[in-house]
Amino acid sequence: MTFVPNRRRALSAAFSLAVAFAAPMAHAQAFPSKPITIVVAYPAGGDTDVLARVLADKLTTRLGQPVVVDNRTGGAGTIGTGYVAKARADGYTLLLAPNTIAITPHVLKGVTGAAIDPAAELTSIAQLGSQSLFVVAATSVGVSNVKELVARIKEGKVTSYASPGNGSPMHILGELFDRAAGVKLTQIPYRGSAPAVADLVGGQLPMMYSTLGPVAPHIKSGKLVALGVADSKRSPFLPDVPTLAEQGFKGAEVGAWQALMGPKGMPAEVVQLLNRHVNEILKMPDVIARMDGVALTPVGGDPATLSKLVASDYARYARLVSEFGIKAD
Repeated sequence: MTFVPNRRRALSAAFSLAVAFAAPMAHAQAFPSKPITIVVAYPAGGDTDVLARVLADKLTTRLGQPVVVDNRTGGAGTIGTGYVAKARADGYTLLLAPNTIAITPHVLKGVTGAAIDPAAELTSIAQLGSQSLFVVAATSVGVSNVKELVARIKEGKVTSYASPGNGSPMHILGELFDRAAGVKLTQIPYRGSAPAVADLVGGQLPMMYSTLGPVAPHIKSGKLVALGVADSKRSPFLPDVPTLAEQGFKGAEVGAWQALMGPKGMPAEVVQLLNRHVNEILKMPDVIARMDGVALTPVGGDPATLSKLVASDYARYARLVSEFGIKAD
């Protein structure tokens, strides 16, 4: 009988210890216990926004909590990116971003709050998709391939191109194309693809560099023609359009990608949970169909692979922005 109190104390201590160890596990298993926000640093309606809303809808069903999209625009994407970088790293504030996230910090170097290194200041969760960039011309220019376009440029009949903004992947491609072709075109930067495409179709400009989504309807209608793709291989969305390298213009490869990221220091178990769901979502036929609509190829993969891609692009674009002297508008 004299040992009963000691036994009770031992059992009580053991129970308390078990609860203490179980608490963090229970907390991790409870994610998510409240709504999740996916920040998009660009206006509604663009490729990034469309993808974010598709993903939010699927995650809402799978996670059992509302997943909402928050468009925090401005500062060439730095406002939304900075917001997420400073958010609590608990998985409830995420960022869906295009690869401009690896370019903009170099273009806006010296601007307060803009120099965010995505490889060091954000957590990689999963790459969502990839997009090819195309050389597109107005049909009125009268060319059917890149060699003919370059001939028009050297004759002085084509002197400028439209881009969705300084420091965009399209601007980078413009500089690389000039070097590969031995020409010099004047960039006309717009605030996004939509107004650039409108002026191209309207005849104010002869050509532009673009992802396929914004120009696809006009290519189909015959008002625009895709002359080349700036990728290592042909696009499955326009397989008859040869790459720039195939046409003799090497060294002008620039692609676009979309990725899901979060604040630095997110719990590994939360990252893995989100990564698993994203990879499964990207295999859904209806999601693939929606991505096809904006010419996005599903990619997926693990967080480490995305981290390497982000770091590699960040370093590459640092060199190119410096080399070409690209600065903010």
